[in-house]
Amino acid sequence: MAVGGSRRARAARKRTRRMQRVENDLTVAEWTALKAAWGGCAYCGAAGVPLQKDCVQALSRGGRYTLDNIVPACRSCNASKCNAEVTGWLRRKRLDERAFLLRQVEVNAELALRFGSAVVSESAGGVG
Repeated sequence: MAVGGSRRARAARKRTRRMQRVENDLTVAEWTALKAAWGGCAYCGAAGVPLQKDCVQALSRGGRYTLDNIVPACRSCNASKCNAEVTGWLRRKRLDERAFLLRQVEVNAELALRFGSAVVSESAGGVG
């Protein structure tokens, strides 16, 4: 096997290329505001645990690191969701899909006003 030919190394290179092809404009200030607005894991509500950036629409499915596509997630939820579609994953985990989507719209609207961006949550299109 060639140097750097491990499955993990190939996946890392593929992810790096995918990240370079799209606009990723999440700032440190926006990430801090997202964590504060959610107050814990966006999916299960766990507080007091380290939070990771999770793409609502996975990078492998065309998502980006932008204010409207990132939510804070605990390690367990982030690993479990992997690159699954968020609403299907929430249903499988028996988490409150509607509450998540409504809260995401609220947080995105609040942060759009704060950061002066036109954030529109595409993932919350089915709320109603």
